[in-house]
Amino acid sequence: MIGHQRQCSIWVFGVFSVWRKLGLQSSEPALERAERLANLLASIVESSNDAIVSKNLDGIVTSWNKAAERIFGYSASEAIGQPITLVIPEDRQSEEREILTRIRRGERIDHFETVRRRKDGSSIVVSLTISPVKDAHGNIVGASKIARDITEQKRTQEQISLLAREAEHRSKNILSNVQAIINLSQSGTSEGLKEVISGRIQAMANVHSLFVEARWTGAEVSAIAKQELAPYLEQGHDDRVRMEGLQTVLEPTTAQAIAGVLHELATNASKYGALANAKGQIRLTWSRSEDGQLELRWTESGGPRVNEPERKGFGSHLIEGTISQLGGKVRFDWRAEGLVCEIAVPT
Repeated sequence: MIGHQRQCSIWVFGVFSVWRKLGLQSSEPALERAERLANLLASIVESSNDAIVSKNLDGIVTSWNKAAERIFGYSASEAIGQPITLVIPEDRQSEEREILTRIRRGERIDHFETVRRRKDGSSIVVSLTISPVKDAHGNIVGASKIARDITEQKRTQEQISLLAREAEHRSKNILSNVQAIINLSQSGTSEGLKEVISGRIQAMANVHSLFVEARWTGAEVSAIAKQELAPYLEQGHDDRVRMEGLQTVLEPTTAQAIAGVLHELATNASKYGALANAKGQIRLTWSRSEDGQLELRWTESGGPRVNEPERKGFGSHLIEGTISQLGGKVRFDWRAEGLVCEIAVPT
């Protein structure tokens, strides 16, 4: 620990000079006072949570505190006498040459963020503060380096940045979908238009609640269907809607599209189709094809007699537009006993 003592002696010299300037004289002999201060500073260095290291002008480590042992994995006996490049990755060796050049000029380096290598080979992100060390005559004889491990802090910052970008992307996507809903919605009255838009936005909100539960990995088809058909799945009416299919998780964009499609189909069925009377039934099935597509089939029966419309309504346009944006296909079969809608979507 000779280098450590030398380092502390230099710090003591600086502290003692300040003491004298402030007029804080003491009857204590100078040597005893210096020794006491050296012990105090050594204790501070050893108890620090930051790595405190000193090196000479050749980059050879002369002191290495407990925090340096913990952060870099090398014991003091392993590090002292070794070049500081011991903890510098190969692709950052030039940093040390630049640091020593600046130290020789008497410059101080504050909060320099870089990467260092631990004994086990793993990398950590550190913030370095490096100061020239002078002897009693004012000559620069080495450098004092404080290293703070900010790996977790940087990782947290990256996660926050990633979440912010993801939130921005999703917000824009939500607003884009809302705008599309408004543009495609029509009704004969303002109240009717309000109801249509409100229902479509609520369908979008329903599936988003599923995304939150799944931490935005997606949503399962049966969960989406149960949400959109909830009013017709109440106790005593379970036989009106039958659903069958293997567990299938859809990524958010596809899940949101399917939620909107099922909302349109259920809304149309409640007004004109199988859910418009007490006897009608809905059968919803889904599966994956050999090429990985989701194949969904909506079948109505027992409702009012169905006639193929002379022109497509806005619900049909919305369904086709939504599915085509995903590269999928929709087929409507207006049978007399009820509508059959078949959808195929890449997943």
